[in-house]
Amino acid sequence: MSTNFRTELVDEKLYLEGYFIRFNEETELWPDVYEEVLPESVKESINNDIRCLFNHDTGSVLGRTSNNTLKLTVDDKGVFGSVEVNQEDPEAMSVYSKVKRGDIDACSFGFNVRKEEIEDRDDGTTKFVLKDIDLHEVSVVTFPAYPTTAIAARNKDIELDKRRKLEIKKKEAREKIHGIKTIDFK
Repeated sequence: MSTNFRTELVDEKLYLEGYFIRFNEETELWPDVYEEVLPESVKESINNDIRCLFNHDTGSVLGRTSNNTLKLTVDDKGVFGSVEVNQEDPEAMSVYSKVKRGDIDACSFGFNVRKEEIEDRDDGTTKFVLKDIDLHEVSVVTFPAYPTTAIAARNKDIELDKRRKLEIKKKEAREKIHGIKTIDFK
């Protein structure tokens, strides 16, 4: 998701700033699969010790909340971040220069899902609505996309949902053929 990330110079300090998460905007993860982040989804984890990375690389830390080199705020649009660039770190300066020049202008975020709603829509598409996530990192990225691990988890959720629906259809067909109604006690 593009964030219109920008650079800023304040009191000889350099900053990268922009929205890492946008609320209430549907994002296509891959064909026919969408995701939307609700504002309440970050409520429990916004005060975690969150790192700002480059391209989700844990070896490329640009800042973190626990030492105040990353500041995150939540507003009605999403999660806005300001990262103080370490001018002694060549990699951080390289990222800053790429953002300043416009080569990089996007971001993403890393999280684990705690609560979500899965919508199977009439047009055959699936939409995940994130209601509660455990946010652990935000990233300045070359290509804005959700982390591969989150996508893999989504694939697994879709397959489980399809199997569950197939089992329900099989059960209904057996009941129709045999004229027997079964009751599940749980």
